Amino acid sequence: MRLLAESLALSLRERNALLLTAGYAPAYEQSPRDAASIEAAMTALRSILAGHLPYPAVVAGPRGELVLANAAFEVLTEGAAAHLLEPPVNVLRLALHPEGMGPRVANLAAWGRHITESLRARAAAHPDAGLDALVAELAGYLPAGAPPGPDHLGFAVPLRLRTAGGELRLLTTLTSFATAVDVTLAELHLEAFLPADPETAELLRRRAAARDATPPG
Repeated sequence: MRLLAESLALSLRERNALLLTAGYAPAYEQSPRDAASIEAAMTALRSILAGHLPYPAVVAGPRGELVLANAAFEVLTEGAAAHLLEPPVNVLRLALHPEGMGPRVANLAAWGRHITESLRARAAAHPDAGLDALVAELAGYLPAGAPPGPDHLGFAVPLRLRTAGGELRLLTTLTSFATAVDVTLAELHLEAFLPADPETAELLRRRAAARDATPPG
């Protein structure tokens, strides 16, 4: 049964469901995110987030729910409506919502399509009614049409984000636990934002310096 699940490239959650359907016990644990059994992995993620400063990075669940973020995450929440920042925060909704990052994204159509197409591909490979509903919601926030344009770098779609200090051009990378044997860990991914030009890097360094110089409270 496990060989069949592996050959079908099923997620750990889907493998457990298949085993249950066949009358077997689930093979993979699904630990709470604060469980001692996965604390080492969560600590490693916190270290990666801290090490990525002064650039923003987040850890999110399978439907975009925010799990962890570093201090530079504030550049993404700048000006967002309070209801979008109340737990549980959904970083995908925040990214495209007209009361979130949406109005500040200079290339919203292209960037938004990049997000929704990625989610549609994931939903096609691993059917999830909740993810389908989220894709439909996010697509409704996007303007019509998004053909590849001159702001594409050829290998990636940069996020062009307006801020109080100037426009940022950011690339993103996704990291996951490829060898995870716990459903919770397998469904987490770390999204790290990287500067696409020296100006963006400098702007983020200045924001970090100002943030560090601001007394708490």
